[in-house]
Amino acid sequence: MEIVESIEEIPVQNPQIEDFSWADLTWTKFGTSEHHDEVALIPYSRVDEFIIGECSNAECPTRFHIERGRKRSRGSLKEYKSDEYLEYRLYWCSFGPENYGEGGGVLPSRKYRLNTRNRAARPQSMRGCTCHFVVKRLYARPSLALLIYNERRHVNKAGFVCHGPLDRDAIGPGAKKIPYICNEIQQQTMSMIYLGIPEENVLEKHIEGIQRYCGSDATVDSLASQYVHKLGMIIKRSTHELDLDDQASIKIWAERNKKSIFFYQESSETDQFMLGIQTEWQLQQLVRFGHCSLVAADLTFGIKRLKYPLCTLLVFDSRHHALPVAWIISRSYLKSDVTKWMKILLQRAQSIDPGFKINGFIIDDAATEIDPIRDTFCCPILFSLWRVRRSWLRNVVKKCDSLEVQRDLFKCLGELVYSIWDGVDTKKALERLTQDFVDQTAFMQYFTSTWLPKIGMWLSAMKSLPLASQEACGAIEAYHIKLKVKLFDDTHLGALQRVDWLVHKLTTELHSSYWLDRYADESDSFQNVKEEYIASTSWHRASEIPESAVTLDESNVLVAKVQSQRDSDVTRVVWNPGSEFAFCDCAWSLQGNLCKHIIKVNTMCENRKGYGDSMSLRSFKEKLRNIKMKPMDDSIALDLSMALTLQMFDQIKQLVRLSGTNDISNIVNDLPVKWGCKKGRTTIGIPASIAAFTKKRIQKRKR
Repeated sequence: MEIVESIEEIPVQNPQIEDFSWADLTWTKFGTSEHHDEVALIPYSRVDEFIIGECSNAECPTRFHIERGRKRSRGSLKEYKSDEYLEYRLYWCSFGPENYGEGGGVLPSRKYRLNTRNRAARPQSMRGCTCHFVVKRLYARPSLALLIYNERRHVNKAGFVCHGPLDRDAIGPGAKKIPYICNEIQQQTMSMIYLGIPEENVLEKHIEGIQRYCGSDATVDSLASQYVHKLGMIIKRSTHELDLDDQASIKIWAERNKKSIFFYQESSETDQFMLGIQTEWQLQQLVRFGHCSLVAADLTFGIKRLKYPLCTLLVFDSRHHALPVAWIISRSYLKSDVTKWMKILLQRAQSIDPGFKINGFIIDDAATEIDPIRDTFCCPILFSLWRVRRSWLRNVVKKCDSLEVQRDLFKCLGELVYSIWDGVDTKKALERLTQDFVDQTAFMQYFTSTWLPKIGMWLSAMKSLPLASQEACGAIEAYHIKLKVKLFDDTHLGALQRVDWLVHKLTTELHSSYWLDRYADESDSFQNVKEEYIASTSWHRASEIPESAVTLDESNVLVAKVQSQRDSDVTRVVWNPGSEFAFCDCAWSLQGNLCKHIIKVNTMCENRKGYGDSMSLRSFKEKLRNIKMKPMDDSIALDLSMALTLQMFDQIKQLVRLSGTNDISNIVNDLPVKWGCKKGRTTIGIPASIAAFTKKRIQKRKR
């Protein structure tokens, strides 16, 4: 095969079949005699079909994941070669590149028959496969993709086949007949077992998965049954207690699960214990749903009951449900410590997508240090009221017996928060609260001891930071409730003071639950799981209530009624409608939660006479008013304020239009054309050799 030095001499190939692999292409040696690669040119729109074809290799069926990626924007290069990339993706076989065998070099395999009483070896592990290829979207020709196959064979560093039917060292007897189990099937099976689904149902879904790669066969079904049974036994026998000493147990777990840890700091005289957990799947979700979107934090979970408080970073998925993408276990909230793990987390996301950034960060604790967030993510910070509302409502219901007193007291607490925008003195609002409900000694004792010393700090945070919407608050609260149910089970109360137990629960049951929720929603399978996942937030449950079931009395704006959808004879009463501090008499609300009836009533109260604005809208109007009132004279500050306001207005208008359209092409056609800079336009389309020669001549003239 002759070596080609110009990419212009390589023909563009477009196979007629739907999915194609390397065998359907003609490969060309591209480069120099010292260094060259086997390459092929295909349309960029057919890259996914090539990857699917490579995954369907009969000898070594697999999946390919993006090991590394980079992007450039058009016009960023003044000079470029013909093979420069606009987008760069390194795809690696999912059985590599690491080798998780014993010692890193020996595969976890057995050539003898397994004793049924012995625990099986790892049924699915990374075998050190070196097969990988590169996809370059060409800078000069964006419609084409350059495929570079660095290693075509599915072999390890020693040159032996390391997975698939041809692998001699596969796990268990009959290696050539072992069905292929990809990461997706294994994670699905493990998630179902962790969630307590019966083994018969797990086996049925497992066989459906492997039959996508090998047909129906009695031997395959038998091996699949053995696999599910052994995997279930391994999970049942697994324990969080790797050592009697909790600190030593966590150290052992950290050494075994390095790929799931992004930050680890042992406790010492100078440093406090810190553990940051993020699996590969969570990292993918952070990049997918967090880029140019919001990230929220449930900051102080278990601060009284757990050995170390748990901080969870959340993103909002395609259904606007809160999805955990990282867990941080630590008691330290110092700026230096928070900055450490935040920067590492950002670097980890940018290693997948170099352009990764977030547009906002939601906090729920007024004592949070916001400087590390602004310095690391360089984004606005929003404040969520869900923790304040939940704490006050739970204690109002718990410590006050009369329903009438409960709703009046909760309304008065809401007026205390609203006073920061109404121009009412906070001290007077507090005096009114203590005087009107002086007979409620149990609640007032709780409020004066817990909240009164820090109420100024919380109200200041609410006034200085923009407030998050009720939908975001409801999603964060739904995650908090699910986490509480998973962790604070009565059978585990004795282990609350062990960190290894907390890590085990997070990385097994909770992680599997959210993975299966997302998988069921995206693949349209596990209908029961999908329905429960969709209806897991009060915001979605509120959207299912028809407006005809809600009664708003214009003569009495203090009360609204919602007819139950399950029992038409039951009617829920919502007091103080239109406010975040509305009070409902349903069981879910009386537990301190934001119920669907309040959300439905509040959404209908918007833009109606007699009802005030929500707190998030008041906060937004206050920020706009501050920008408008800041310049006191006809100065540059006025121009800057006007420019910022118009920029914000345009962005909001585009978002509203985007969310309300059914055809995105109409919006794309109306977008303005973005020209490259003048210097960049002069070299676009000019061959790199001519551009470089011109630059050298200019430099010589200057000298």
